[in-house]
Amino acid sequence: MPQTRLSLRIEAGVAQLRLARPERHNAFDDALIAELTETLQGLERDQRVRCVVLGGEGASFSAGADIDWMRRMADYDEPANQADARALGALLSTLHRLAKPTLARVQGAAIGGGLGLVAACDLAFATADAAFALTEVRLGLIPAVIAPYVIAAIGPRQASRYMLTAERFDAAEAERIGLLHGISPDLAALDARIAEITAALAANGPEAMAAAKTLIRRVHGQPIGPELVEETARRIARIRVGAEAQEGLGAFLDKRAPRWRTTPAG
Repeated sequence: MPQTRLSLRIEAGVAQLRLARPERHNAFDDALIAELTETLQGLERDQRVRCVVLGGEGASFSAGADIDWMRRMADYDEPANQADARALGALLSTLHRLAKPTLARVQGAAIGGGLGLVAACDLAFATADAAFALTEVRLGLIPAVIAPYVIAAIGPRQASRYMLTAERFDAAEAERIGLLHGISPDLAALDARIAEITAALAANGPEAMAAAKTLIRRVHGQPIGPELVEETARRIARIRVGAEAQEGLGAFLDKRAPRWRTTPAG
């Protein structure tokens, strides 16, 4: 699929993936959803890629749904709407379940589904002027497909406020409620901060990070009891006997860098 709505650059193991509709504040439609899903699936398979930074070109991260797409959806019947919503669900699931760490690079507006993309990433950093909102109820809609990711990020209590009021909130509030991991004064500082994070990720075992992501999803919300204790013991035992862990432990004991740090990823 030709990339007409995205830009992609891979350098030193970092995939810099940008929504590239700045004239529409990176609002998405069915074509962008399909293209972004396919691109993320490709990055999952790309052995050069250690992590993915998702951002938007121009003034905004993403203003949410494209108005022309919304006009078309208004004429869909329920089965067509369900198929359309499944495509967005597949995109968010692909982003959330990517084995490689994902980082949201946010400037300007992140509204509705744009906020959902931020919540579906593992880490999220923004400029101080970033603005967020879940405005669906103003249109008589609900943020259904993005809800699992938003609620996981900010919790049901904060989701109740912002999903029901449709209030706009700033980067400081987004950090306070758990949507963001950090705020930078401008894009230059934001990119410097993200470079620090991606360098830290490059120092870690790729398979271990993928397993840690799976672990978080499995453990979250589960009662701490014998079954979970046994499962976590099985997971660490399986990891310890693997080639990556053996290399990592050997490198630590030998006081050298593990091979995944000395082998160029780009």
